[in-house]
Amino acid sequence: MLLADARALCPDLVTAPADPAGDLAALEKLALWAQRWGPWSAMDPPDGVLVDVTGAAHLLGGEAALLEDVVAACAARSLAVRAALAPTAGAAWALAHYGPPAAILAPGDDPLRLLGDLPVAALRLDDDVLTVLRRLGIKRLGQLAGVTGAGGDDPQAEAAARDALHRRFRNRRSPAANPLLRLDQLLGRVPEPLLPVTLRPMPMVQRRLMEPLRHRDLLDRVVGDLALDMVRALEARGEGARRLELALWRVDGEVLLRRIELAAATREAEHMLRLFARRLDDVEAGFGIEMVQLRASWSEPLGLSQADLDAAAESHGTALAACIDRLSVRLGAQAVTRPVLRASHVPERAQGWQPPLEPVPAMQGALRAHARPLKLLDRAEPIAVLYASPDGVPQRFRWRGTVREVVRVEGPERIAPEWWRERSTARLRDYYRIEDEGGRRYWIYRQGIAGDGRGGVPDWFLQGLFA
Repeated sequence: MLLADARALCPDLVTAPADPAGDLAALEKLALWAQRWGPWSAMDPPDGVLVDVTGAAHLLGGEAALLEDVVAACAARSLAVRAALAPTAGAAWALAHYGPPAAILAPGDDPLRLLGDLPVAALRLDDDVLTVLRRLGIKRLGQLAGVTGAGGDDPQAEAAARDALHRRFRNRRSPAANPLLRLDQLLGRVPEPLLPVTLRPMPMVQRRLMEPLRHRDLLDRVVGDLALDMVRALEARGEGARRLELALWRVDGEVLLRRIELAAATREAEHMLRLFARRLDDVEAGFGIEMVQLRASWSEPLGLSQADLDAAAESHGTALAACIDRLSVRLGAQAVTRPVLRASHVPERAQGWQPPLEPVPAMQGALRAHARPLKLLDRAEPIAVLYASPDGVPQRFRWRGTVREVVRVEGPERIAPEWWRERSTARLRDYYRIEDEGGRRYWIYRQGIAGDGRGGVPDWFLQGLFA
């Protein structure tokens, strides 16, 4: 139903915007975590995970104990789960979604005996296919197996029934659109290929020291060596580091963690060492540090770049990304911001500020604005304008107590209100670029049109100044 209707029925309804990409990423992490019960796992979007537990159930005391451990582990993480175990992925999916809780189908059991009463939706079919099956009177897996002859002993009747259904679904190439293929996958007659989820290990280098470190200069030397090792590891993967984590193991067992984030992917060892140098000033070595580990928890593809051929070439200065990294480490990530475009054509909403380490949404790169002044006022200031007619161009205006004569005018540029976020009484704007007798240029707009039915006489405002 519509959200407004739902809130009318339940005023305390709590809603959240959909995030399909985030849900898929979370499901991938869940599939990797589920490999504690089997050697490999696969995602079943939008809310399922398939785990191959062949030969692993005895490690937890049997299949029933394995399912109990799955439910307990998920409940400890506030996850509601329905788990089932079967020889095929299709059968396990059917039992988990439509079967009894913690259902187990042993390899020697008859699948149709336990699955025959399940609805045909347990075959993971498309909605239009389910509609066709209902119109044919097939609502249960047992009925579909009986029509196809999967549960009978007459090969000719089985072939005839399968041919009849095959003619109806012969153009369906997708498994989710072919009930015969799905049934064969569920019964194990046809293999079902699955794409396993594999964890790509993050680049990590470490040093186990023969003698504990207690002096800062020695620690800097070890961190420098680790930075060089990290550069080689990143080069082998064709990536650059965006987040680096340095872990220091003390003799007493305490682990000190220092983390830095970079504005752009990098493989410069000196830059890494320079950033970590300020984060190591407050390190208390205690009785000494016996192991140092450096890992790149966030990396991005980074192509090779050619350096200067002349070794004595002049320095090119500090890159912008390196400057942002230094400022973020010294002042804090929240003290450094950068302007970004927003998805709005209203000038005061078309730009915002965000931390430099946050990625810019791809949609913002495609936005292009018209000629805008270099300086926008924090808030548009009202001005008094003299014009020839209600919808004419400005000829003279008063701003901050001074009257200015208009010698050049360009415009108007009309910007309509954003109806999806403003009230219906919001008035449109006509923007003008004007120049006074002193050569100063301004960006003003008229809010509303005479006779638009949304107010009286239009108001004028000054919003920006050109260079």
